[in-house]
Amino acid sequence: MTIEDNSLQTFDDFGLHKDILKGVHEAGFRVPSPIQQESIPYIMKGMDVIARAQTGTGKTAAFGLPALHFSRDVSGVNVLIIAPTRELASQVSDELYRLGRFAGIRTVAVYGGQSISRQVDLIGRGAQVVTATPGRLLDHLKSNRLKDKFSPSIVVLDEADEMLDMGFIDDIEAIFGYIPEERQTLLFSATLPKEIRSLAQKILKQPVSIDVIPKEIATPTDILHRYYVIEEREREEALVRLIDTDAPQKALIFCRTKKETDLLSTTLISRGYVAKALHGDMEQSQRNEVMDSFKKGVIDLLIATDVAARGLDITNITHVINFHIPFTPESYVHRIGRTGRAGKKGTAITLVTPLEFKELSRIKHASGVTLDYMEVPTIHQAKKHFKSELLKKLENQPVHEEAVEIMSEFTEEYDVMEVAYKAFSMLLDQRRIDGPNRIGLSSRKVTKLLYNSKKQSHSGRKHSYKPGKKYKRR
Repeated sequence: MTIEDNSLQTFDDFGLHKDILKGVHEAGFRVPSPIQQESIPYIMKGMDVIARAQTGTGKTAAFGLPALHFSRDVSGVNVLIIAPTRELASQVSDELYRLGRFAGIRTVAVYGGQSISRQVDLIGRGAQVVTATPGRLLDHLKSNRLKDKFSPSIVVLDEADEMLDMGFIDDIEAIFGYIPEERQTLLFSATLPKEIRSLAQKILKQPVSIDVIPKEIATPTDILHRYYVIEEREREEALVRLIDTDAPQKALIFCRTKKETDLLSTTLISRGYVAKALHGDMEQSQRNEVMDSFKKGVIDLLIATDVAARGLDITNITHVINFHIPFTPESYVHRIGRTGRAGKKGTAITLVTPLEFKELSRIKHASGVTLDYMEVPTIHQAKKHFKSELLKKLENQPVHEEAVEIMSEFTEEYDVMEVAYKAFSMLLDQRRIDGPNRIGLSSRKVTKLLYNSKKQSHSGRKHSYKPGKKYKRR
């Protein structure tokens, strides 16, 4: 079933409350995306919805705006959003707070690693919207901590297929045993395997089916695609090592959240790199200043979110680095399209963990690109590469008259070789290469992962990667 009248042009046409619309306009939203045009009218009518839509297409606002509209005058939890990871739960919660702040909407993100008592307290203080990961939410419900505080009338499953991949389906079914039967249920998923359709039959009532099919992907051709398999804890060290060895002239580094861009920018600056963050919470004047600095080469590393990088048209970007793998093949193509322009070659680098192999396979299949696996260089290889690059720069470096005068003055007091040693030591201090010798998985382990991944695709069963066995994250 699809909407017959698809002529909606603005958010004002949906019948949303003026305070919600103010949040929409302040966020800079102008024209509803296809998933928003298709789903919001049905959700506003109180109907259950099952929607196939990729991440990055605006689905958070698609389910969030109607949910916020119906939560304005409600005291207590009215909306529950279940998300597969703590990162996504936090991101969704932040976005809904931003959209609903003028209507006085209070949001809470609930996931593992936070104080249990604080989460219960925040929910009890009148939060209308709770975004939670399945494990931590089920723990709260089983322990009866949310008694008399938890009776949502709208329940959203976000990224349902990801929850299936992470083994959360049993938890999801258990959660619905604690939720009132009289509710509106919305299920959003990038794919709809039979397990998700079976779940939908159990928890949704006469749902409207919406399918937003992405446009055909056109992939730039002048780009070398590489990926590196790492453990989650090695992400920053791997990035730094690759920057040291690749020495990008101008690199655009993509993170999933605004918080990550700030944290990574701070880390890189503290390690001596010229870097800046770019995200949606910055004032327009700040954004213009950062982009201008990147264009002029004042900074050579720009860390950005997908949203912030929309419309970014900067030439001579030599590298695009996916600090986190993008949510969808479309996002991958949009990201890497910033390099390899105007007949110049570009490099796209993606950091991926064993748990993200399915996303990597999806990107390969949908985009048609060949991604080459490579090992993160060892510290010995990184230092050797640094010396080689330094030698090239020295060979091409013109000698300034002022440098000759300074050298003449120094050699009156110091030996020539001592001056040279000190000069090289200063260069090394500016870009010291350190960290662990080896980063990431060995080729042998990656070969095994690839074998298991192919085996899974043929058998329909999930492969298991087991360094620390458990992957469920509350």
